[in-house]
Amino acid sequence: MSHTVGHEETHGGGTSEIKKVTIILSVLTIIELVLGFWMIGMESEGLRLAVKGTIIILMLAKAFYIVGYFMHLKHEIKNLIMTIVVPLALFIWFIIAFLADGNSFRNLRNTYDPYFKEQSTIKVEKKAHGGTHGAAASHADSTTHESKEAVENKH
Repeated sequence: MSHTVGHEETHGGGTSEIKKVTIILSVLTIIELVLGFWMIGMESEGLRLAVKGTIIILMLAKAFYIVGYFMHLKHEIKNLIMTIVVPLALFIWFIIAFLADGNSFRNLRNTYDPYFKEQSTIKVEKKAHGGTHGAAASHADSTTHESKEAVENKH
């Protein structure tokens, strides 16, 4: 009987733990939403970056709670946790490194190749609608209109 009593106590503690984590996740989400809506009308770029950094930290805290409690990593041994966390950290590092490398290539290309012009900076001129292509289209429209009139006159 003592075995079943211990099991019930553990199960009851697990439910309260899940409720606690759910409340924490809800509070963090509400804080993120308030910060996000507050950031919409901000004029100061420095304050805006600080709020974005705060939101990222809150998102990481939520990810920690979700992985720790709902994916049951909090109760696992350290070696299993490290087999998940270390590759994830390397993956994030690779993404940051590749983005930095691509940005540096773009900056070097703009600096050292005087004939290179980024596509986003090239202005495209609008084409005029009066060329031969436009005349052919208007001719086709008038032909279609004439054939419709001929069909209507037959009836």
